[in-house]
Amino acid sequence: MSLRAKVLRGGVYLVLRQGLGVIVSAVGVIVLTRIIGPEAYGLYAAAFGIYIYLFIVFQWGVNTYLIRREEEPLPQDYNQAFSLLLLLSLAGTGAAILLALPLLERWVNLEGFGPVATAMFAVLPVQLLGLVPMARLERALDYRRIALIELTGLIIFYLVALPLAYQGLGYWAPIVGKWVEQLLISSLLYWMSSYRPQLYWENARVRSMVGYGLGYSSSIWIWQLRSLVNPLVVGRYLGAEMVGYVALAIRLVEQLSFAKLVAYRLSIAALARLQGDRARMVKAVTEAMGLQVMALGPFLAGFGMLAPWIIPLLFGYSWLSVLEVYPFIALSYLSNAVFALHSSTLYVLGRNWRVAIFHLVHMVLFGGSALLLVPRLGLEGYGWAEVVALPSYILVHWFIVYVGKPGYVRAGIWFTASTIPLFSWQLGAWTIISIFIPLLWPATRRDLLEIIRVVLQRRTYGHHSSDSELQQR
Repeated sequence: MSLRAKVLRGGVYLVLRQGLGVIVSAVGVIVLTRIIGPEAYGLYAAAFGIYIYLFIVFQWGVNTYLIRREEEPLPQDYNQAFSLLLLLSLAGTGAAILLALPLLERWVNLEGFGPVATAMFAVLPVQLLGLVPMARLERALDYRRIALIELTGLIIFYLVALPLAYQGLGYWAPIVGKWVEQLLISSLLYWMSSYRPQLYWENARVRSMVGYGLGYSSSIWIWQLRSLVNPLVVGRYLGAEMVGYVALAIRLVEQLSFAKLVAYRLSIAALARLQGDRARMVKAVTEAMGLQVMALGPFLAGFGMLAPWIIPLLFGYSWLSVLEVYPFIALSYLSNAVFALHSSTLYVLGRNWRVAIFHLVHMVLFGGSALLLVPRLGLEGYGWAEVVALPSYILVHWFIVYVGKPGYVRAGIWFTASTIPLFSWQLGAWTIISIFIPLLWPATRRDLLEIIRVVLQRRTYGHHSSDSELQQR
């Protein structure tokens, strides 16, 4: 099987996982938010948003280092990664609870935030140590098992959280669910990857991991500051209930953006195998960019047109304020889908600091405008801050030009056709027409037929091919 076909087949597994996950999450979030309400969900979302940032920070790019290596990692590499993550996770959790939390409590000024955040932060070591067996599975492009593990964890989360919510535990219900989910996922990852961790330390390996991780992680740390804007800016100026509205809007967009998440996860492992051929790399970016926007745009646009009826029906009228920010957040995610593979390419080629500069500019525009606009415009201020940050993508385009110039026509057509219906609530129902225009283009039909051909391909292949076998094929 060619690398392209193997990646597409792996993508199918992840798309199916994300698709089923969307269904599970849709039902679970609807029931959970109806039971605990905007304020309790907002308090949980505030703690979870900060937790996600800490989780990204203390990875230090170790798992990505294992995935992007051209040569197959040795057992010592995996054991060194485990030992390093163990040290980082324990130190990070202690610093977060003992040093950062008192400052965060005073800033957000949300009642009950301290105990909720402490319980969330304590799960960090469990999730971080699961990154090593996850990297081993991703290295092998074994996305079938990854999809199964992640979907199982998601189902368990709601099986635990929803009964507890019915018992009146409020924001504690999803926290307990998160604990059970992460314990189960980590256990399954170690079992299915056949990885048995051992403590190991070698200064040369640590320097190699940390050297790569510093550049990679710095850029991710900056980007993930986005997750702090809702709890720290919206929470401080508008309260826990408004945090809940923004968090639900983000959650809805993320669930509808499952194709984008799949493409990003596949991109580093796939592009790492094309490092020696810049022309193929640029061609792959152009193709994946168009496919990604084509897969993402209609879902975001379709929900945007139906949201005024869906949200009251499913979540209740108390959640209608989500409509104020959904179009802006969806536009932000759609824009990111166009340029996500640019960042992946720069990462694979070791140009981590260029990605960090782009992220810094983006974050300054987004975070700075949010601080100015949220106190004055409320929820819409958060939305307009997303728009202010969009020009930063010009920078990442400039950085990728030295590799080659990707084509934007295919992605641009789908982007424009999908953006207009996002604001159908403001512009009118006529915007639905634009989403069908790209289907008239022959290239779109060819893309759809190619995806169907790969999915229906009858020949079966093993799931544990080595890197050398993949390169020979």
